[in-house]
Amino acid sequence: MTRRSLLALLLGLPLSAQAQQGEVVRAQGTSFRLTTFASGLERPWGAAVLPDGRLLVTERPGRLRLLSADGAVSPPLAGVPSVEAARQGGLLDVALAPDFATTREVFLCHAMLVQGGALTRLTRARLAENSRGLEEVRPVLDATPPQSSGRLHYGCRIAFGRDGHLFLSTGDRYETKERAQRLDDLAGKVLRLTRDGRVPADNPFVGRVAPEARGQGLARPEIWSYGHRNPQGLALNPWTGSLWAAEFGARGGDEVNLIRPGANYGWPLVSHGVDYDGSRIGTGRQTAPGVTEPLFHWTPSVSPSGIAFYDGAAFPSWRGSLFLAALNPPGLVRLSTEGDRVTGEERLLFDRGIRMRHVVVAPDGALLVLTDEARGRILRLSPG
Repeated sequence: MTRRSLLALLLGLPLSAQAQQGEVVRAQGTSFRLTTFASGLERPWGAAVLPDGRLLVTERPGRLRLLSADGAVSPPLAGVPSVEAARQGGLLDVALAPDFATTREVFLCHAMLVQGGALTRLTRARLAENSRGLEEVRPVLDATPPQSSGRLHYGCRIAFGRDGHLFLSTGDRYETKERAQRLDDLAGKVLRLTRDGRVPADNPFVGRVAPEARGQGLARPEIWSYGHRNPQGLALNPWTGSLWAAEFGARGGDEVNLIRPGANYGWPLVSHGVDYDGSRIGTGRQTAPGVTEPLFHWTPSVSPSGIAFYDGAAFPSWRGSLFLAALNPPGLVRLSTEGDRVTGEERLLFDRGIRMRHVVVAPDGALLVLTDEARGRILRLSPG
């Protein structure tokens, strides 16, 4: 029993009251109160804040929940598409259309089993007026080709640009790392699409030949950038409009990247880490001509998943920061930024042993952090 639990019992408080009161945690230039906003979730993965303050949350086994503004968890919503819930696969990200207030459109990213194997799928739907389920559910894009072996590295994070186009990250699917460098393959990429899955005319590879196809095939026009391993963090910088991504290295080499159209981010040719068996990756070098360097990288790893820029008013000293949910070692990383540069790093809650999957900013400026646990929670960081 922890000291806090013992104190709660001595004072006659139920543990739920203790969780609501939380504790004050000191940080650089500020402090925050850590509480449990919601519990009773299984492997929560993605979240989106509705205009009225409610929260849509995915559970990796294949459920979508709606949380009230005070953290009450709904029954599973109806109409959620089937998913391949094996290994790292399942129902992963959820994002609202920019005009959700009038269209009620939502987008889901999930692992899908099709003929030939598993792949990353983007699905479009509409949240019913009664908020009890999804309607008009239809697939938008499959990150082909499917892969028959392995159920790893789906990527699967969604973000919208200022022009309303949709960005989707895909993983290299682990078994064949070189897929990330192939321009006739959608694995290991950041993709850019219209909301109905069409290709914007100004995408960088429209009409270009894929070199590996030896002149026999075109590059996939959906590709915006390539050479990614497993990018599970994707966010638009609200001050510059640029797209940022976080992705796993192997043993070291975790990265934060500024995503530029047509850029090659190097995987698996170069890396700041090594493979899990200690062997070198690709050329064994950290940089190479034609490869875009990360804005920031970690060796040893922090295993970054979901990310969010902080633009709230509750923590003035955090404004402009990029927050990253870290899985191993588990905690929350804060990167201070200026424009499109990283200027510093702070690590929060790394002494708790809580695997963190995603972070979102609540309407009141609090931070909500999804935990990667079988008995999953959403933690709340509010002014202390």
